[in-house]
Amino acid sequence: MPRWILPFFLFIALIIVLEIYAFQAFKTISKSKLVRFSFLAISIAVYVYFFITVFSYKRSDGQTPQFQMAMGLLLTFSIPKLIIIFLLFGEDLYRVTLKLFSTISTSETTPLASRRKFISQLAIAIAALPFASFIYGIIQGKYNYKIIKYRLSFDDLPEAFDGFTITQISDIHSGSFTNKEKIQYGVDLINDQKSDLLLFTGDIVNNKADEMDDWISVFDQLKAKEGKFSILGNHDYGDYMEWKNPEEKVNNFEEVKKIHHKIGFDLLLDEHRYLEKEGQKIALLGVENWGKGFNQSGDLKKASKGIQQEDFKILMSHDPSHWEYKVKKDDFNYQLTLSGHTHGLQMGIEIPGWFKWSPSKYVYKQWAGMYQEFGRYLNVNRGFGYHAFPGRVGIWPEITVIELKKS
Repeated sequence: MPRWILPFFLFIALIIVLEIYAFQAFKTISKSKLVRFSFLAISIAVYVYFFITVFSYKRSDGQTPQFQMAMGLLLTFSIPKLIIIFLLFGEDLYRVTLKLFSTISTSETTPLASRRKFISQLAIAIAALPFASFIYGIIQGKYNYKIIKYRLSFDDLPEAFDGFTITQISDIHSGSFTNKEKIQYGVDLINDQKSDLLLFTGDIVNNKADEMDDWISVFDQLKAKEGKFSILGNHDYGDYMEWKNPEEKVNNFEEVKKIHHKIGFDLLLDEHRYLEKEGQKIALLGVENWGKGFNQSGDLKKASKGIQQEDFKILMSHDPSHWEYKVKKDDFNYQLTLSGHTHGLQMGIEIPGWFKWSPSKYVYKQWAGMYQEFGRYLNVNRGFGYHAFPGRVGIWPEITVIELKKS
């Protein structure tokens, strides 16, 4: 028996349970057959679209915007129904418990209490919040670019670099883009920061180099006074799709690397560059992808060859798990590491300075924002683009601006 059979039928069973409870909620609050069956028809249409997309999907196509939209619609209509299930199933447990106690105490058969309209109204009202959030996230949230600024002080920063500014972007995922006007707005916003240095920390495509063809003319407009530098991310290796042969995958990888040069970036492949000002210098290092459970091509020692331990160092490494497992305790002392990769799962809740949560935190210890341990810093950029889910809910696309200060 194929391995997908059991998960498929479990998924179908979950859909049936979701729809039964959701339909019961609508049935309780509305007597209109039009409302009930319109709701049911929309749900069926979403599932049909999803299954048609999935079963016609070819891994050789990579993850297309159509596939992402099918996934997005499924989540948009399914997650709110989980809230409805939670409340209505809780009420069912209460109703059954009352019936059991009544039967035991009176020795009489009593009818099961009817479902309360208020509970159904409450369930639908609460479920409407994530539903509206997902709709917003798909239509507008993925373009809701946020400028996040940090000022970091270091004892060992050369005097000439006091006040030096860095803009970091990450996870472009050009294969997901569909709206050139919105992406142009994001690029203009990056340029508006007028930083000294622009750094891109990987995942320029989802899989294929040609995903970037329509966007080169947009991203080659990016500017920085002291240069633009970049690294690769896990998606840039083409590991998440099927290729006709190994040679095709290798050729695609070479084309992906060429994209960086086409848009004016110096791609660092386990390499470093010195940035000089007024006779002083800092080291900028870039490693290939190294991630826990992912491609581990990155070679930090190779990138550091020729650098002195006392040099001030900025490291670009796509996956923050590299910092957690290899970098933060390294005696060579990498003062500042810049990563991306997690996207903050593109959904969560953030109240700046007060609260930050995403399911991503259960996978990555460092999943979004600035972290400090052992006197060393890591910034995990939330990403410029989006992938898998065609939107962002609560975790907005990010442009990071870091000012270095001499303390």
